[in-house]
Amino acid sequence: MTAKLSRHALAAAIAALLATPALAQEADAPASAEDEARTLDTLVVTAQRRVERAKDVPVALTTVDTEKLHVLGSGGGDIRFLAGRLPSLNIESSFGRAFPRFYIRGLGNTDFDLNASQPVSLVYDEVVQENPLLKGFPVFDLESVEMVRGPQGTLFGRNTPAGVVKFESAKPTRSLDGYGSIAVGTYGTTNVEGAIGGPLGENWSARASVLYQRRGEWVDNTNPNARTNRDLEGYDESAARVQLRYDGSETFEALFNVHARHLNGTARLFRASLFERGSNDLRDGFDDDEVSIDGRNFQELDTFGANARLSWKLSDTLTLYSITGYESAESLSRGDIDGGSVYTFPPDELGEALFPAESADGLPEHRQLSQEFRLESNNDGPFNWQAGLFWFDEEITIDSFNYDTLAGGVQNGYAWQRQDNTAYAAFGSVNWAITDAFTLRAGLRYTRDEKEFVAQRLQSPIGAGATPRLTANPSDSNVSWDVAGVWSLNDAVNLYARVATGFRAPSIQGRLLFGDSVSVADSEEVISYEAGVKAELWDNRARLGFAVFHYELDNQQLTAVGGATNFNRLINADRTVGQGFEVDFDAYLTDSLMVTFGASYNDTEIRDRDLAVQPCGGGCTVTDPVVGGLALLDGNPLPQAPKWVYNLTARYVRPVGESAEFFVYTDWAYRSEVNFFLYEAAEFRGKSLLEGGLRVGYGWGNGQYEVALYGRNILNEIRAVGAIDFNNLTGFVNEPRIVGVEFRANY
Repeated sequence: MTAKLSRHALAAAIAALLATPALAQEADAPASAEDEARTLDTLVVTAQRRVERAKDVPVALTTVDTEKLHVLGSGGGDIRFLAGRLPSLNIESSFGRAFPRFYIRGLGNTDFDLNASQPVSLVYDEVVQENPLLKGFPVFDLESVEMVRGPQGTLFGRNTPAGVVKFESAKPTRSLDGYGSIAVGTYGTTNVEGAIGGPLGENWSARASVLYQRRGEWVDNTNPNARTNRDLEGYDESAARVQLRYDGSETFEALFNVHARHLNGTARLFRASLFERGSNDLRDGFDDDEVSIDGRNFQELDTFGANARLSWKLSDTLTLYSITGYESAESLSRGDIDGGSVYTFPPDELGEALFPAESADGLPEHRQLSQEFRLESNNDGPFNWQAGLFWFDEEITIDSFNYDTLAGGVQNGYAWQRQDNTAYAAFGSVNWAITDAFTLRAGLRYTRDEKEFVAQRLQSPIGAGATPRLTANPSDSNVSWDVAGVWSLNDAVNLYARVATGFRAPSIQGRLLFGDSVSVADSEEVISYEAGVKAELWDNRARLGFAVFHYELDNQQLTAVGGATNFNRLINADRTVGQGFEVDFDAYLTDSLMVTFGASYNDTEIRDRDLAVQPCGGGCTVTDPVVGGLALLDGNPLPQAPKWVYNLTARYVRPVGESAEFFVYTDWAYRSEVNFFLYEAAEFRGKSLLEGGLRVGYGWGNGQYEVALYGRNILNEIRAVGAIDFNNLTGFVNEPRIVGVEFRANY
């Protein structure tokens, strides 16, 4: 408890330190100094599908600037580097770089199935990325990142009861511009990216962006009889995006986008008997650059997509938008799931497991199509609106394999599943400035979702034989809505309040290797209450956002993972409640020192007296009541939902001559303890995690060139970030410290 209180106290002290100099400066500085002081740019967002000031948007949101994105990704990190860097956001994966799982305000999904549905929607260039493998597309050459918290069931709607993360690529412009950077670091880490864009004739412009990331195989497999490669945890990843823009008409614009990704590397490394029995301490002798496994381990992923965004100016006050998207993915990932090479009862040393488990999941066929038409008004008067139609269609086929590790890795299990998902919606929203000081917003969306699912096991690893074809065809309709008001206290401060609902369509789980049935989770619905303040302080030298919220979720879809029989199934909780607050603060404390600070508190609770799941079959110390071999979940927090998240960045600049500067940039992210599963066990509770970064560099040529030394996870704090609840206390850990050097050129 003492450690937790000290870190919360530290965060409060940081906040006080950030505020005190700025307040003192405002009180003491003469008018001439204030006139010359550096100020923040007006923050403009598209969180409500139209361009507007963030201060005027009645919803809690956080943006990430391009410099911060570049710093966080300099060590070759994937999209998970955003975890904890935004209040109320967590991102984790038991699938490695390929399959990120997002959580906002505690709401997410721990399911590792390639067909898993998530309550956080990721929208990349205005196209929803529904399949989890699509959500991991690399972060590079972006114009903006916005996280919009709470239900977004009106304007986005596609499975968004927790919120939306929006990425927008840097667009082609009429001037020749671009950048290039190369970073090299420890463990053979390489990060190369660049972009170039400019005009193509009178009416067209284009932009091409590329990324290449690599890490060497830095984990040694100490098992002398391993069938996999002796060195692990490396990867090669590349991605590219090409955009073509037409703006030669006063009434018509078009933006075309083609993008692709290729990943070849190591699947997530599981480590048998990682935890000390009865605690969440890592076992004595644990070394993150060693593992002992006997199964094969690899991961391959290819994605491809294209979209077309068209707009027609029908009149001075009305614009029609069309957004057409296509996405596809193909993957195969195989791993030693038990994480060991010695099989004993009971397993009691690092690398020891109760039984061998080696499996693979493949996505041989996948494609997603989406189409949206949206009308938007642009009146000079107090009333504006937007309305649209949305259509989504996805086809997916999944192969699941199991292998007999002790027989040389021969295949001894196979099952497949196929799903067709069609959804369509009609939506609209209004924005009415009732007075100069008060604006009312409201929205409504009708959604229809239909799924056709079939699955079959043809080969059983436990001798159960084949199953017949098992089918499920759930469907549902829903009407989501939101109402919000914005009160302008003065030119610098706005207050807002919002009530919103959200919806997630029925989900299906059909992993049949170790089970004989398909599980279906009913639709979940959420209602959320939120209020906050947004302010521009100290003559635009600082910006503050603060929100409090409470939500109630009916029939929440949850995933009971693994357990003694290693079988996943979907369940619904009668009710889940959550409440908390979030803070975003940006400020120039001096003209040379820019800081950002974020914090969030999320208290979640499952309320269902009868809901129970199968815990691990032995070895772990279950702290929930156990009745009939099942752990009761009533009162538990949601998994992977830290109560506290803090983040801080600080950038200090010292000019050198007329066109150069020396800079120091540091970033820190903290999250408190998390449960790995729905049930609570002493071993399966991740300890708090603090990760920091440091960047020291020199820039010249008025920002054209830069060279810097960087470090990621500079404290080298290694924690378990997830687990597999077999009987051998298997877990996996975060990434180690990476140190390197980078050169960047802008043109």
